[in-house]
Order: sequence, then structure tokens, then C-alpha cells
Amino acid sequence: MSKLSILAEFWQFMRVRKKWWLAPIIIVMMLLSLMIVLTQGSALAPFIYTLF
Repeated sequence: MSKLSILAEFWQFMRVRKKWWLAPIIIVMMLLSLMIVLTQGSALAPFIYTLF
């Protein structure tokens, strides 16, 4: 199963079941995880990890 099909299935789930409140939660989680991955080897890493 590819990542795009998972996103498409999630979008269809939200559309059919009217679970629009899930979208901001998923977006914030994805942005935070992307920020952690991208700053892992940088000098900003200690400051990022103090947020959690």
C-alpha cells in the first residue's frame, strides 16, 4: 500500500464521516515530525527537543 493511497483513503474517510476535526490534528503532527527529522543533525536540535 503506497503512502498516497493511505492519504486518499484518509481523505475519503473524513469526507464520508464528516470528521473534519481530525485534519488539523494530523497536519500539526506531520509538521512537527517533519521539523524533527529535518533538524535532527543541526544545532537547532536541542532547542526543538525542549518543546517536547
